[in-house]
Amino acid sequence: MISVEHLSVEFSARPLFTDVSFVVNDRDRIALTGKNGAGKSTLLKIMAGQQMPTGGTVAVPRDTSVAYLPQVMELADERSVMDEALLAFDHIRDLQADIERMQQEMADRTDYESPEYMTLVERYTRAEEHFQMMGGLNFHAEVERTLIGLGFERTDFDRPTRELSGGWRMRIELAKLLLRQPDVLLLDEPTNHLDIESIQWLEQYLQQRPCAVVLVSHDRAFINNVTTRTLEISCGRIWDYKVKYDEYVRLRAERREQQLRAYENQQKEIADLKDFIERFRYKPTKAVQVQERIKQLNRIVPIEVDDVDNSALHLKFPSCQRSGDFPLIIEDLAKSYDHPVIQHVNLTIRRGEKVAFVGRNGEGKSTLVKCILGEIPFEGSLKVGHNVQIGYFAQNQAQLLDPELTVFDTIDRVARGDIRTRIRDILGAFMFGGEASDKKVKVLSGGERSRLAMIKLLLEPVNFLILDEPTNHLDMKSKDVLKEAIAAFDGTVILVSHDRQFLDGLVSRVYSFAGGRVREHLGGIYDWIKEKGPTDSSPARDSLPALPVRERAVTSKNTKADACSEQSAPSLTGCQEGGTIKCSARTGSGGESYAAQKALARERRKLEKAVADAEAEVAQLEAALHLVEDKLSTPEGAADTSLYERYTRLRAQLEEAEARWLEASEALNT
Repeated sequence: MISVEHLSVEFSARPLFTDVSFVVNDRDRIALTGKNGAGKSTLLKIMAGQQMPTGGTVAVPRDTSVAYLPQVMELADERSVMDEALLAFDHIRDLQADIERMQQEMADRTDYESPEYMTLVERYTRAEEHFQMMGGLNFHAEVERTLIGLGFERTDFDRPTRELSGGWRMRIELAKLLLRQPDVLLLDEPTNHLDIESIQWLEQYLQQRPCAVVLVSHDRAFINNVTTRTLEISCGRIWDYKVKYDEYVRLRAERREQQLRAYENQQKEIADLKDFIERFRYKPTKAVQVQERIKQLNRIVPIEVDDVDNSALHLKFPSCQRSGDFPLIIEDLAKSYDHPVIQHVNLTIRRGEKVAFVGRNGEGKSTLVKCILGEIPFEGSLKVGHNVQIGYFAQNQAQLLDPELTVFDTIDRVARGDIRTRIRDILGAFMFGGEASDKKVKVLSGGERSRLAMIKLLLEPVNFLILDEPTNHLDMKSKDVLKEAIAAFDGTVILVSHDRQFLDGLVSRVYSFAGGRVREHLGGIYDWIKEKGPTDSSPARDSLPALPVRERAVTSKNTKADACSEQSAPSLTGCQEGGTIKCSARTGSGGESYAAQKALARERRKLEKAVADAEAEVAQLEAALHLVEDKLSTPEGAADTSLYERYTRLRAQLEEAEARWLEASEALNT
């Protein structure tokens, strides 16, 4: 679909790429990887046509549509969320205007037998078929499903985009790209502003869409789940691996070993040639051999070895005084603004524990952190334990750095002991190697400042770490260094993160935030994901009924009793403490009869069956549509008009099935 041939890029006479060639095929899933500064974002911009290369060509067929999501973009603020997302269908509206214009022209003309009129009819027929195949005007439901899949609530649809943060506005741009259904998607760090549920939804969307995907991401779990091919940019060249990222890492290590052996052999050969030349340069009897050695030396092409991976660098937090056995105890905490944000929160964290706060954006994770830090008032009880020294990394932590200091001086002021002799190595591990360590903080980008603030925190003596999205601006190597340091830290850690690979093996307990409540889940991040149930595979993740979750409610005793009473039980015979709430009902005055409860259960089973049947029908229709799309993508299929009719019919059936699915799901959840 996209052919890159002999591509070369130079910046200030410094080559970034040299003679790079590769092809992006139909339905390729490609991860573009390489160290920071290798040129990943530059290559995406060139493929998107937003930047011109120094040499070479990028060939994109005329009928191939390409969509590009950059890391940073200018966003408009004058529309609502829904109106901004609907811009994705401007091409359908333009096509509709053309159809209406042709309809009017056919109505006005009377030369029905002329070749021009027949040509107009043929153009109109093709445009109408194309319009129907693209879904006609039935795209509002698709917009809603996509926005909800990316984390928006229905109440957000009418909000002006100027009220949203940059991360939420980036989600709107991502939704617009997905809704356009391009042939090739170029995505630069698409998961930076997504929560775990939205990342999972995006994974499944990309897996199901019949388009090619080229993405840059530092979320290892995401690229492993989405991509099947890895393109590495190294030493100005492209290395093409037809494998997932984890397999690529293994193969890359083997390749570097081969490079090192070849480099060592070449250096030995060069040394032998130079030694021969120096020994016999001035002997007339060896003049011919010396000249041959000189020519041979000049013909040698130096072997380049990939840059040394510094992920083996080990960081350790400086020692600190021991805290009490319970650094944090929260009882029945609640916080409201104009509406309740979190309520009835009860949790206890022991010394040395590492826990994760997870949940959709806006569910109260940062609010609870601010309560812990004492930055905002709240209701309830919150006790910070004896001798607890908190180190906090916020997403805006970079704003607290001294802009007049250099990168090196910023770290030198907090480093103690042997760490001071390794400052350069530490900075290199976090992408501040070489001249970058001498830059002043005020000239750094937002991402660079965040990384510097993270290094500064790593070197401060604390025994309780609270890290809010610490991996947003780190590459995989830096994340490995940070993860190892946190794992070796003997203090207590709260991690607010959406990076599953980073949290995996690091936390022993997960606190999920949803609907104003905080629930405790024992085990790691993947235990919580498995317990929560699979993410909805349909475009709208809330269109399926809520899956049963075996979870331990982190609430007060009174709240447990309230929860029991809400489960249609008129009177309580008992609640299990500290575990899954168990309620039982018995008939009595003022209570529901046993027959009534049986009728409710029977009705619920019928609704569950209706949801399951609708889900199966949707899956079958989607599979049938994909087969028709595959046939339409061939020259023979494009000429078969019956396929267009079948596509339109299947599309209508799919919309009806999805409507039944949504209706049954909403009835089940009420």
